[in-house]
Amino acid sequence: MAVMPNRTVAAAVAIGVFAVLIGYIDNYVRVIAEEIGLWQFQALRSAMMVPMLALAVPLLRMRLRPVSARAVLARSLVHATGMLMYFGALAFLPVAQAAAGLFSAPFFVLLIQRVFYGQRISVVSVVAVALGFAGILLVLGPVAGGTFGPASLMPVAGGAFYAMGNVATRAWCSRESVVTLTAGYMAALGVMGLAGMAVLAVLAPEAAAGADGFLARGAVWPSAGVWFWVAVQAAGSLVGVGLLVRGYQLTQASQASVFEYSVLPAAAVWSWLLWGQVPGLAALVGMGVIVAAGVLIALRGR
Repeated sequence: MAVMPNRTVAAAVAIGVFAVLIGYIDNYVRVIAEEIGLWQFQALRSAMMVPMLALAVPLLRMRLRPVSARAVLARSLVHATGMLMYFGALAFLPVAQAAAGLFSAPFFVLLIQRVFYGQRISVVSVVAVALGFAGILLVLGPVAGGTFGPASLMPVAGGAFYAMGNVATRAWCSRESVVTLTAGYMAALGVMGLAGMAVLAVLAPEAAAGADGFLARGAVWPSAGVWFWVAVQAAGSLVGVGLLVRGYQLTQASQASVFEYSVLPAAAVWSWLLWGQVPGLAALVGMGVIVAAGVLIALRGR
């Protein structure tokens, strides 16, 4: 299968725009979590994307039919599983620890590319990924203490699945259109959301009030404000994930994964603008470290 040449700068721009957009809309998940659960949120968001795609595909003359349905299905399931593991870990771990686990993905990207594809791992790549990971820890704060057990492994496992999905984007799905991969990923999350709602309907657990019940809350009727923000999430995620997928198609996954670190400083800036949450000194230093890691990768790509 022919593989496209690396276009590192273009990938950085695509993922940078994705980071700004996702950083904004994800700041409003806290509003959504006050009323509905994670599973209903995923199901509703995916359902709202169906008419958007139905309108956009013929209007923009985009190709929705996959070149390899099996590859798209496998990539979609792997990627969606990683994200649900991350969200599931939030029931047991602080956000800092869960996010740090998810952003272990670049380490797994390098390992996968070396073991399964025989690609050499340069010293620059290792240093850049290590810097990016250190920056993430600084932005999010120190990892919470505690024993190392299954709960702490959940976000790391999510990072492993997320890495597999990122590698699969280029290795398995380089000929697929962005809209095909985006639709497949969102459809997988929607199906998983419906499955989670079905399980909760049978088990009927008691969910805590507000955001604390995000993971255990079953189906409820949302307010008009939540409907609006779920719709914003649907539209924004459709565009944002499409940009991210395109970024991973334009360059090696080990390079694109470091650019994806820009989500965290973007989210922090939006938190400051929207909610008045000012990043501390450690967070600002972490953002600088993340930028340095991205520059190293970009120079290596050139």
